[in-house]
Amino acid sequence: MMNLKTLAVCISVAGLTACGSDDGSSASGDPLLNSRDNPWYINSARSVQQAQLNSEAINTLRGAAKNIILFVGDGMGASTVTAARIRDGQLKGMLGEENNLSFDTFPFVGLAKTYNVDAQTPDSAGTMTAMMSGVKTDKGVIGLDEGANYAECDSAQGKELVSALELAEMAGLSTGVISTARITHATPAAAYAKSANRNWEDDSDMSGVSGGCVDIASQLVNFEGNLEARYPGLDVNGIEVVMGGGRRHFLPKDAQYNVEKDAANGAEGDRGDGQDLLSLWRTHYPQGRLVHDQSAFDAIDVNSDQPVFGLFNESHMLYEADRGNDILGEPSLTQMTTKAINILDNNEKGFFLTVESGRIDHAHHAGNAYNALGETIELAKAVQAAMDATNPEETLIIVTADHSHVFTIAGYPKRGNDILGKLVSVGETEPALAKDDLPYTTLGYTNGRGFKDLGAETNADAAYGAAIVSERADLSGINTAEAGFHQESHVPSSAETHAGEDVAIYASGPGAHLVSGTHEQNILFHIMERAADLTNKAERALANTP
Repeated sequence: MMNLKTLAVCISVAGLTACGSDDGSSASGDPLLNSRDNPWYINSARSVQQAQLNSEAINTLRGAAKNIILFVGDGMGASTVTAARIRDGQLKGMLGEENNLSFDTFPFVGLAKTYNVDAQTPDSAGTMTAMMSGVKTDKGVIGLDEGANYAECDSAQGKELVSALELAEMAGLSTGVISTARITHATPAAAYAKSANRNWEDDSDMSGVSGGCVDIASQLVNFEGNLEARYPGLDVNGIEVVMGGGRRHFLPKDAQYNVEKDAANGAEGDRGDGQDLLSLWRTHYPQGRLVHDQSAFDAIDVNSDQPVFGLFNESHMLYEADRGNDILGEPSLTQMTTKAINILDNNEKGFFLTVESGRIDHAHHAGNAYNALGETIELAKAVQAAMDATNPEETLIIVTADHSHVFTIAGYPKRGNDILGKLVSVGETEPALAKDDLPYTTLGYTNGRGFKDLGAETNADAAYGAAIVSERADLSGINTAEAGFHQESHVPSSAETHAGEDVAIYASGPGAHLVSGTHEQNILFHIMERAADLTNKAERALANTP
């Protein structure tokens, strides 16, 4: 029997530089916490211990949190939060700068260093793996430590990490994963999957791959069985709530399996193995509820329907501004968050829920601040809904980002100037002109596809159908606050990129005080693990297995 209690021994010894079992043997080979002798794990665990010793906050005891909700604004750097705060305030009739988003009011704020082990500027796979497992890892790798090589299946064996969601499952908590991106995309996948390549979302993405690796969609549908197989005798009931996009990765490439029955679009599915994973999920959970549109979502009975599996789009869900254009209707991030909490809180032991606003990132990549800010505002609404639906004395809520973007707030605009508008200086009424005698916007991008004037177009991804613009544009007669305006960029590229600066961590509830300061990003796992005592609860569950 593996012994998770050695973790507590490891992190409680002053001056610890390595971690092993009680008998002095190496922790490597322990499949449940085989990461505990990893220096990333040890150092961040020690940081949590030190913060705990230095804190005089209320609810500092291990296990004080019954519930944990982790919100991740994908690509939500500091400039995005600031601009969204102003935008939200201006939409409310305020000047904007004095406004607060819901999580701005959280009592504890810290910073996370986002780099991957092999990359100065990170991606979502490595960053979310750090947050979910307590171990920093390489760019493009999900649920594996840095010993795994990107896209090399054989290198993944023995490098698997245990996620906070998996520990919560073992501990008897209810669990949920929500994303406005494909549910098999890097950020949500890090909660439940192990993959040497974030792009292995279904079998069609794994051409030529050998070594026994399994695609991410299959890992999600078979999550319960896979977890129980790793720990013989363990009995879990699987993830209670899964909601997001990405239907195509669960269906065969055959139009007869189309959910939306739109033959004009050909086959929704991408799978080449002929598997209908949605039917397989129904076999696993005959009492469960599989939903794919707004009406079915609205009909969910939160007291009796579980598990719930919602896939609301063939690919990513629509941008919030574009949501009304969906054929069958999609729930908002706030609606999904509220519904998930109302389902998960039926468990007296508590719950673990991770919620990603994935399309902040996508709007930035497309160079479209309008949608990036709109998605951030919607995330703030979802956070407020979570605050309203939970008891702050027993629920730890963390809001953070996996990384930032090269998104800038430039010049010297006057107070209250339209954050999406052209820059008007203090004391002036007309837009300021740059040295080329052209007006410019407050918001811009260091790189990307550049200026686009797509009018009222609400789908930011439409920019990829237009040419890359590398020179300055005359914005004099253009409404830069329209949904289809895409900001200018300095360096032309096929898409705007991530940035490498620290991102903020906002926290409220039991254990929230531990985020104060600047930390490696992987500390978030340790804060959540400690707040809900996940390791010890999982250990007790294993001890009761036959």
